[in-house]
Amino acid sequence: MSEKSKEHGDDFKYIVRLANTDIDGEFGMVRGLSQIKGIGARVAGILVTASAIPADTKMGNLSDEDIEKLAALIEEIDDRIPVWMKNRPKDVETGEDLHFYGMELNLLLEDDINRMKKIRCYRGMRHEQGRKVRGQRSSSNGRRGAAIGVSRKKK
Repeated sequence: MSEKSKEHGDDFKYIVRLANTDIDGEFGMVRGLSQIKGIGARVAGILVTASAIPADTKMGNLSDEDIEKLAALIEEIDDRIPVWMKNRPKDVETGEDLHFYGMELNLLLEDDINRMKKIRCYRGMRHEQGRKVRGQRSSSNGRRGAAIGVSRKKK
């Protein structure tokens, strides 16, 4: 028997699947839930409190019922967190305050960038050109590619 199996027990899950994300079973509840894109430590804390599962429980020790309970809480995350915590205030299409997580968040980000490119706004143009978008300096920082250095004249 390996040391890890002695340490955890037979029913320990080394990988827990929630919201299409693989979470390490060694993580605690808050850190494990914050591995899902769009769920940070504060939102994870709210979910753990709502689930009535002790926060110091490792993700791998959760039963299947607890995992299903967490999955259901994540599905209704929009109703559980306050407006100021949501990651999509005043959605462009609906005008509502929404909270997205997982792959949906990636798709929305891609859609937003494509919309900016389509309307030819400044940020969209910077995205198209592969330049810095948020006002950072570009002359002395963020250089990519091979460093050329100084070329000397041949004698």
